[in-house]
Amino acid sequence: MDAKQLAAAVVDAHMGDLVALSHDLHAHPETSFEEHRSAAAVAGMLEGFDVTTGAYGMPTAFSARAGSGPLTVAVCAEYDALPDVGHACGHNVIAAAAVGAGLALAEVADDVGLTVLVLGTPAEEGGGGKILMLERGAFDGVHAAMMVHPWPSERLAGRCLAVSHFDVTFSGREAHASAAPWEGVNALDAMTVSQVAIGLLRQQLPPGDQVHGVVMEGGVAANIIPGTVRGRFMCRATTVAGLERLDLRVRACFDAGARATGATVSFEELSPSYSQMESDPALLAAYRANAERLGRSFTLDDEGAPLPTFSTDMANVSLALPTIHPLIAIETNGAVNHQHAFAAACVTSSADAAVRDGAVAMAWTAIDAVTRQELRDHLLA
Repeated sequence: MDAKQLAAAVVDAHMGDLVALSHDLHAHPETSFEEHRSAAAVAGMLEGFDVTTGAYGMPTAFSARAGSGPLTVAVCAEYDALPDVGHACGHNVIAAAAVGAGLALAEVADDVGLTVLVLGTPAEEGGGGKILMLERGAFDGVHAAMMVHPWPSERLAGRCLAVSHFDVTFSGREAHASAAPWEGVNALDAMTVSQVAIGLLRQQLPPGDQVHGVVMEGGVAANIIPGTVRGRFMCRATTVAGLERLDLRVRACFDAGARATGATVSFEELSPSYSQMESDPALLAAYRANAERLGRSFTLDDEGAPLPTFSTDMANVSLALPTIHPLIAIETNGAVNHQHAFAAACVTSSADAAVRDGAVAMAWTAIDAVTRQELRDHLLA
């Protein structure tokens, strides 16, 4: 039995546990930096690995290492969920597939000359866990990084936008809305002026730039002039440089709301900025061949269909070392990521099949990385 056959056999032998892990994470969703149960469950599956929990200064991050070969491949496990909609981005599938790939690679690592690193990466949904881990040395000495992400269609990559996450707080002064409104400074008006300014700004934004947000706190009663109003916003652009330009223009809109009403405005950064993604072509070609061997099809890529648009902190990793982040299809009956219906789709037989195919395809790609001379030379260069 060759290394790829053995890797697939290991995944198949663990499928019951991998599916159980995926479903367990789905049933107990935890949001960014609060994934204590999830991180423990994922790390606990990596028997035979040298596991460090609470890694890189984050209680819900972990590092698990096996093998001692000269080429190191990192498989990233995401497991944070979204507020309200739970695992509507399928991070339960991502984590289980990462564990499957890790277990498979640990079995063959010393035979093929590989070191496998499974990284538990918290807070992808707005916290920038991988960026913090990158800054703190998690990817030092790593030659390639990979993960798979559930999506309604099979795609090699997406159109990954740089993004910033921040809270905006307007502070004014409460007053009786009927008896003495002139005594108040309306923080909600400041937010409204800002949102109108952003709406008008959109006409002048270059293609790819996006601004979106929600009001988290908008006042307490209709007859009280709101004294404190808070919103959560995201700016996206095609590059980090473009994001910096967009951020300045959007924050000027919030400044305008403050100036127009007499309120004060403050900003709180929720995470480091996410960058654009630059997938490694050679590594991605190897993944494609392996996924196609498993019956996956990339027809939409071949037809030149528009790329899906999203953001991920895996993008920052891609600027530091060869990285791939392919999208693996699950049956969603028309639902898209971040919908309740997509969350429901992430514990179906189709999602379970994505756990298996994602794990095997990543394991085979890592084996190619160390056994195919041209790919190995490329990654070690």
